[in-house]
Amino acid sequence: MTRKAAGGLWAVLLTTAVMSTAAACSDDGGKASSTASKAASAAASVASRGSDVVASATAAAGEKLKGFKNGVNAKADVRLGSPSIGHDGRATARVTVTNSADSAKSYAVQINFRDPSGNLLDTVVVTVDDVGPKASKDATARSNRKLSGDIKADVGTALRH
Repeated sequence: MTRKAAGGLWAVLLTTAVMSTAAACSDDGGKASSTASKAASAAASVASRGSDVVASATAAAGEKLKGFKNGVNAKADVRLGSPSIGHDGRATARVTVTNSADSAKSYAVQINFRDPSGNLLDTVVVTVDDVGPKASKDATARSNRKLSGDIKADVGTALRH
């Protein structure tokens, strides 16, 4: 399933849940359809803004990776720590790069933050420069926006040059 399709499915599910809840909780004397309609509109708006933010972050990450010229796949060189939510509400994850080459290299690592269902919530690119041969270096991936709940992190792309 593509990210766009997943985002659309999420919006439909959220809208359905909000409509069902609004219909069940209406206190306007039988005008539940009006309440449900307003709730569905609000939910669709929130879902649209959420997917717009993720799409924007994904586009920015793609541009940053594209600017990393002559990179080779280095996903095997990257390890992630468990993500946590900071005092500012943004998710962070420790990124450890171990240079497997015989000379110093720089890395661009795309980190995806996801919910427990695997839905993409945010994505960032971390650069780790001048990692010595056979050496390791740490960096921190920090989400672009506030996230909450049980957040997972994975490496989307890792390039070395």
